[in-house]
Amino acid sequence: MTKILAINAGSSTLKFKLFEMPEETVIASGMVDRMGLPNSKFKVKYGDGQQYLVNQDIPTADMAVDLLLKALIDLKIIGDYKEIEGIGHRIVAGGERFKESEVIDAASLKEVRALSDYAPLHNPAEADGIQAFMHLLPGVPEVGVFDTSFHTTMPKMNYLYSIKREYYEKFGARKYGAHGTSHRYVSHRAAEMLGKDLKDLKMVTLHLGSGASITAEKDGKSFDTSMGFTPLAGITMSTRSGDIDPSLVAFLQQKLGLKDPQEMIDILNNESGLVALSELSPDMRELEKTRETRPQSQLAIDIFVNRVIKYVAGYIAEMGGIDALVFAGGMGEGDPKMRQRIIDGLSVFGPKLDPVLNDVDTVERVISSDDSPVAVLLVPTNEELMIARDVVRLAHLG
Repeated sequence: MTKILAINAGSSTLKFKLFEMPEETVIASGMVDRMGLPNSKFKVKYGDGQQYLVNQDIPTADMAVDLLLKALIDLKIIGDYKEIEGIGHRIVAGGERFKESEVIDAASLKEVRALSDYAPLHNPAEADGIQAFMHLLPGVPEVGVFDTSFHTTMPKMNYLYSIKREYYEKFGARKYGAHGTSHRYVSHRAAEMLGKDLKDLKMVTLHLGSGASITAEKDGKSFDTSMGFTPLAGITMSTRSGDIDPSLVAFLQQKLGLKDPQEMIDILNNESGLVALSELSPDMRELEKTRETRPQSQLAIDIFVNRVIKYVAGYIAEMGGIDALVFAGGMGEGDPKMRQRIIDGLSVFGPKLDPVLNDVDTVERVISSDDSPVAVLLVPTNEELMIARDVVRLAHLG
């Protein structure tokens, strides 16, 4: 049996799952929260519902990783560090350099840092996490799994913007997409559930969470995706605006008297989307509870559904048809009413839900009716498992 750590490091968090492979069993999970801030929190879940919780200052990634590894020993989750045979890291931006997951060494770690302009809140933190594990577990394979790599198969007509080509050639100004690891997992799993080769399916996968993206998959590859140069583009999200006229950005910056363009980007990332439209909450569950008494809540729901339908319909036209629609992500997995609204809006293309099968949360299943010409599936995403599988494959483990 092989033990693999899957790591998702952010600017102030470090989440982990410890897998036993090839059984794909999670034997421990947890996170460091508020890393680099006062009163950090460290939590581990293991065994039969057991939990371990510590509150202390955790100022650096090195300290977070050291705390994690020592806890695995102290809690007897592992007996020795040598039991950990590989570590996989979720990395947001791989640019055009990383077209698939890759074993990370000192040279490629520098390249991950060099791509920080494309994900300034994520790549530096992810690189720090990799470096910390390299220091504390020398010789253990480190594998980078990139959010953008799945989308490097998009044709030029879908990833190039209608701007001067030199901006792409000099600065890498193009659509990169995001959530690629999630879209890759759910599309492969959906094909398995349908008993079909992924290459034979025209599929749209919907990762609908706080951050939300939609991907068209054709010939087994990403063909188009809603997020763009950054995860700000695409559909309306919890706090992100999604697509917006660039001229409006400049207009608002001037009207608000903002000197730094980043301030406007921060507004579009953190103060827009559902929370702005509803004037209440970024959480769709709260909007569902208040939609009958607050018109703003209903409007936010309507706009969200509208943007999803526009993207899915456009992708069906792009691919020349559709065989399967797949719902994933917190909202996609846990909100039957939202799934029904979206499918109702796509009725011209034929998909139909079975109301009984659809009335479930986070249970993997086909939820379309028997007479639906388009298969509709609910596939809870599992990015950490995809990371663990990539580690086993690329590090030749197990």
